[in-house]
Amino acid sequence: MLFAATLTLQQAGFSQTQIPAFEYDPTWPKALPNNWVTGNVGALSVDSEDHIWVAQRPSGTTALGERYGLDGLGDCCFPAPPVMEFDQAGKLLQAWGPIHDDKGKLLGKQVWGPFPDIAWPTSEHGIYVDYKGNVWVGSQNPPSQILKFTGDGKKFLLRIGAEESKSSNDTANLAGPTGIMVDPKTNEVYITDGYRDRRVIVFDADTGAYKRHWGAYGKRPPDGPSGGQPIEGKYDPNVRSQQFASVHCVAQSRDGLLYICDRVNNRIQVFRTDGTFVKEQVVAPNSGGMGSTFAIGFSPDERFLYVADGTNKKVWILQREDLKILGSFGDGGRNGGQILLAHALAVDSKGNIYVGESFDNNRVQRFKFIGMRPAAQ
Repeated sequence: MLFAATLTLQQAGFSQTQIPAFEYDPTWPKALPNNWVTGNVGALSVDSEDHIWVAQRPSGTTALGERYGLDGLGDCCFPAPPVMEFDQAGKLLQAWGPIHDDKGKLLGKQVWGPFPDIAWPTSEHGIYVDYKGNVWVGSQNPPSQILKFTGDGKKFLLRIGAEESKSSNDTANLAGPTGIMVDPKTNEVYITDGYRDRRVIVFDADTGAYKRHWGAYGKRPPDGPSGGQPIEGKYDPNVRSQQFASVHCVAQSRDGLLYICDRVNNRIQVFRTDGTFVKEQVVAPNSGGMGSTFAIGFSPDERFLYVADGTNKKVWILQREDLKILGSFGDGGRNGGQILLAHALAVDSKGNIYVGESFDNNRVQRFKFIGMRPAAQ
């Protein structure tokens, strides 16, 4: 009987491979206080308490009426602070950071305190909560920098990047950093410096001292031209670029491997912590324009790798061991459970996936893990 059931599944177009299944959770998050609205979601992070941290851009609240409250034109609305912490129920626990426009100018009657002399990111792109509970925030636009704070945002601890890098081999500065990750075994911070530089760069997480950097395949990155598009020219699915285009995310598995999103080249490259290249996988190779690999996360058992694809408006499910693509979920749109531009992704200890959207939708959605399902062939 079991054999017959297996045949039936295969004949119906399914394999015996089981992959995670998800459903949209309309209860998460709860409504924000103070008539706050969010702008573009730059990044997500899950901490050791399973709290979800969001870096969003107040400057992205530009639609009609989103600042009426701030401008004294109505009761609603007000841009939310850029750093937001939520619990598992979707309740906002805290929010901090200056509310600013795209030039960094403070909006409304506020003082960026307690650090008026610290230039806050003009376009929040990265956020990471490290093993000590410190919060790292990065800016994709000038000034390209990574800032480190205590978890409540009340103490400034470190800045990496004083001015715009002029080369992907500048060891002191950055140009368009995107992702942030801290290795608790070595206390090193890994930064994907990828919108205008083409590299992964590593610093001491306490002192900011430079350690090492590398480009695609572990090679020395070029001094120019700047990143964004493949170094060979316009993206061609038939050409395997020899350098990063837009290095967009970094995540580390428990066995120490680093997974890097090379977004516009539509691929993930895997490295050891010393920069040694291990393997790669191309995802949705025909994706032009913005590319397919925006953000990644692991299932709690790390059997699976999830890839947020902003161009194709879905989340891919890969087998982490060999990076084989097993399936996907999601479709495009503005309704609950639909995705318009999946820019950020994080996974909690229960296996739930959080997807942050940039441009237009400007929201975070939770997709609850509901068990396993057969992978379609």
